[in-house]
This record gives sequence, structure tokens and C-alpha cells, in this order.
Amino acid sequence: MDRGKLITIEGLDGAGKTTLATALAAELAARGVTVSQLREPGGVALSERIRQLLREPALAGALGPRAEALLYAAARAQLTASKLVPQLKAGTWVLLDRFVDSSLAYQGGGRQLGVETIRAVNLFATAGLTPDRTLLLRLSPHAGRLRQQTRATEPDRIEQEDHAFFETVAATYDELAAADPQRIRALDATASADEVLRQALHAIEDLLTADRHT
Repeated sequence: MDRGKLITIEGLDGAGKTTLATALAAELAARGVTVSQLREPGGVALSERIRQLLREPALAGALGPRAEALLYAAARAQLTASKLVPQLKAGTWVLLDRFVDSSLAYQGGGRQLGVETIRAVNLFATAGLTPDRTLLLRLSPHAGRLRQQTRATEPDRIEQEDHAFFETVAATYDELAAADPQRIRALDATASADEVLRQALHAIEDLLTADRHT
């Protein structure tokens, strides 16, 4: 059986990652692809418990940057071992809302821990698992804030950070995309949902073609 593909979706909060993941999962299923839609941190029971801790607004300012980075890596390690690797081995395509690039951008860049330092931590956490394709939804921090304001939920711990933090995160994402253009494909998140889906399908068309020919 052929290995499935790991497609990760990245971007600032408010960029539309969940919306794209849901639409893309439906499109792939319609094409006969076995697909699993997961999110980070989370996806399995232990990782979901870590997610609750990481998002807790009351911990704003209390959780140190290194502890934060290690908690994300721990949740990722559990998800990788429990679900990602088994599903990929079974031939399932996995659409994952956030993965290692989120930590590179948010903790490596935003928290100023260093991209390579965070990369090394996550290389251990994931046993070297790398996405086949990463879809980066590009949106300005200001536009992301405006979208968040329309949500019914209160901002979580990370969403409470200041504008400068998200400017650094966005810049780090752009640097990652520039350094790895084959894997990371930037999409215009300001476009309509249908247009973003069209861009995403174009960005993974080579993977679909290769899958049909194996």
C-alpha cells in the first residue's frame, strides 16, 4: 500500500485554516482519496488536554517561552506517534491544521527562541516526519485581528499577544516559505473561500497526479 500524504495548513490566527481544511477534505474525499482531518495542538486525548492548558487565558504571562515550546512539542510527539504515522502508513491523506512550522514561527520567531533551536526540538518530537506539502495562508496581522473580533469566543492566551508579536510571526512564516518553496506554497488568504480552495488544489495537484499514477 502506498503511503498517504501529509498536508499541513499554516498561517496566523484568523487566516481561515479550519475553513480551508474542511473544504479541502471534502474535495479530496469526492475525488476518492481517503482523508483524515486533524488539528494541532490536539488530535488525540493527551494532546487535547495539553491544548486546553496552552490556550488558557489565565496563563497569559505566566507560561515561560521554553515551557510553551516544549508543551507544543509534547502534544505534537503524541499526535505523531498515535495518529499521523499509523494513518500515513495505512495510505490515508492527512490534512493537519498546524504542525512544526507553527512552532518555528510562533516560538522560534515570536518568542525569539530561534528557529533552529525550535526545529531541533521538533525534529526529536516528530522523529523527523516532514509534510509532503504545506499551505501557508498569508494574511496581515491587522486583517487577522479584524477577523478574530467577529468570533463569539474570547481571545485565547496566544491571541492576546500584541501587534509586534504577530508581525514577527508573519515575517518568520514568510522567511520559512522563501527558504523552502517546494514544500511551502503561499496562498492569498484575503481571497474568497472558493478561491482559496482553488489555490490549494493547484498547490497539491502534483501530489494528486503522482498518487493516481502509483
